[in-house]
Amino acid sequence: MGASELSNLTLHLEGSLTSALGQYLDNWRRNMTAASSTLDKTLADENFKNVISYLAVMIGMFAFVVVAMLVSTVKSKRREHSNDPYHQYIKEDWTAQLQQDDVITNFGAG
Repeated sequence: MGASELSNLTLHLEGSLTSALGQYLDNWRRNMTAASSTLDKTLADENFKNVISYLAVMIGMFAFVVVAMLVSTVKSKRREHSNDPYHQYIKEDWTAQLQQDDVITNFGAG
């Protein structure tokens, strides 16, 4: 084998490998593009199919929790009357404390 034959063989192999690799990459790109477009189409169809119902359910649950908290707070405030024993205890405790402070203040002033 001479140098020219070896050179021709190298060029031939290079051309063959370049052609085979180019065809492979072109086919791969076409397959990826087709798969990508199919996936994009599927996502576009399915992405917003149930979003409105999902949002309605989530907002409804949130509203239910908020209303339940507000109602329980209002009911608990309604139960706090001046006749409530706990309320009377606090009122009497504060009244006694204020009277004691008045006695101490009057004692210090006199």
